[in-house]
Amino acid sequence: MTIYEQTRDVICELCEKAKLKKGNLVVVGCSTSEVVGCNIGSNSNPDVAEEIFKALLDFTKEKEIYLAIQCCEHLNRAIITERDAVPFAEVVNVVPQPKAGGSLATKAYKYFEHPVAVEEIKADAGIDIGFTLIGMHLKKVAVPLRLENNVIGKAMVLAARTRPKFVGGSRAIYDEDML
Repeated sequence: MTIYEQTRDVICELCEKAKLKKGNLVVVGCSTSEVVGCNIGSNSNPDVAEEIFKALLDFTKEKEIYLAIQCCEHLNRAIITERDAVPFAEVVNVVPQPKAGGSLATKAYKYFEHPVAVEEIKADAGIDIGFTLIGMHLKKVAVPLRLENNVIGKAMVLAARTRPKFVGGSRAIYDEDML
């Protein structure tokens, strides 16, 4: 199976299990080094990033879901996304590069129609390819998702969805559709 196909399977399964719908936001962090079997940050691979990004973008455009790509720690895990996904966010000035931001963020900046960098978001779900630590960009209550499609290349894939916080006490009633 190709990197594109593996990525497509992962984003499709996430969308289904997280019950994502039009207008939701998905954050993806990726170490292309891990995908090719090297240690994170040691072998950034633009060709692998392009395959992963194309699969993510094709799927999210089709489902009308916003895509956000997390940069590496050299850019403080900033986010690259479409301007429409974060209309009120404060934009920061940075253009990611393979060794400062990561290959996937570099591809996102190149291929998004109106790319912007922001310091933080609160995504509805996320995919972590190669242990890149996306948790800081998820909404407050993250729920781990066990995916059947949990490898891209040689990298482990972790996923999460979010749910609204519970408020109230023992007499509160909750909307089952939001769990």
